[in-house]
Amino acid sequence: MLAAFNRPGPVLTFIAIALILDQAIKYAVEIYLPMHELIPVLPFWALYRTHNLGVAFSMLSHLDSWFIVGLRLVIVAFVLWLWRKTGPEQHFAHLGFAMIIAGALGNIIDRLTYGYVVDYILFYTQTWSFAVFNLADSFITIGAIFIVIDEIIQHRKPKPPEA
Repeated sequence: MLAAFNRPGPVLTFIAIALILDQAIKYAVEIYLPMHELIPVLPFWALYRTHNLGVAFSMLSHLDSWFIVGLRLVIVAFVLWLWRKTGPEQHFAHLGFAMIIAGALGNIIDRLTYGYVVDYILFYTQTWSFAVFNLADSFITIGAIFIVIDEIIQHRKPKPPEA
């Protein structure tokens, strides 16, 4: 199954499905969730609609939107280049690259559509809360974890003897 992410067709299909899901959820959040109002789902998880004008954790929010879109496009191009350069046996890395591309494109679409990124997932306790994020951010984070896992797997493989 993971080997399919070595080929462009399955990767493009995954990215398209991820984008549709991400954008459908964000559209529903924009329509139905009130702004800056905590809606508990579980004791540690809530829906909380907010708008992110920067990148991850609102960093670079002082920069122009077009600069941020351009930066994200450069990142997508770089990740595509990495995907092409990665060996066919590195299945987790290929899946990770696809997830990062899907997440980055989802947030680019937000920026172009709304002028900001729609965030809505909040993990919290009585004394602590994590930054509000979205499904696209989750794709990026999980994708990065898959790439690290793949690197660990590749590092632990026995090296062929040198001639």
